[in-house]
Amino acid sequence: MEAVIAARFELLIFDWDGTLMDSAGEIVACIQAASRDMGLPEPSREEASHIIGLGLRQALLTLFPDLPEERHEPLADHYRRHYLGRDAEIPLFEGARELVADLRARGHLLAVATGKARRGLDRAFGHSGLGPFFHASRTADETFSKPHPAMIEELLDELAVAPERALMIGDTSHDLEMARNAGVASLAAAYGAHPAEGLAEHGALALCHSFAELAEWLRNNA
Repeated sequence: MEAVIAARFELLIFDWDGTLMDSAGEIVACIQAASRDMGLPEPSREEASHIIGLGLRQALLTLFPDLPEERHEPLADHYRRHYLGRDAEIPLFEGARELVADLRARGHLLAVATGKARRGLDRAFGHSGLGPFFHASRTADETFSKPHPAMIEELLDELAVAPERALMIGDTSHDLEMARNAGVASLAAAYGAHPAEGLAEHGALALCHSFAELAEWLRNNA
């Protein structure tokens, strides 16, 4: 009879955009389009990529700190209009569906912590078909935005998991900083929004340079 090896991590917490879904490029394009609509300076790809993972309001304020308050909501509305016109066609990374199903079948608790709003995550769950695999989720309009630890702390409480038994998987420094602030381990998806060299300094257990590499690491080490 084969020995059963206990999982190292009971709870796996995934970021969504740029980690499971190949959406970073679309988000950048929509931020740039919304900026043009508002007659604002168009951020570079690097500038727009850096704010991926933050809540929408925080992201736009980071890009345009001097924007008058009365223009915040119109800018957010332009972004939503562009993104909602494209989001149904944005694909998961190849192998993401199989990995999530496999990790669930292995007995892991699965969660999502994302800079999306609840409405956006629910749409993504529906379009991708991945919603039923996740035990819990948190969005930026429900609690504090990354890198505040609240999303992870609330998921730990909801699922009754100790911090040392949880792993945060994300593609931005905001994800990795959130994990550190919550006292949980992290795994860097270095194929997403933020460049690998910027992720290396945040103490992740490993840097995975492709989704296939990330899937292999999780299957072998989680």
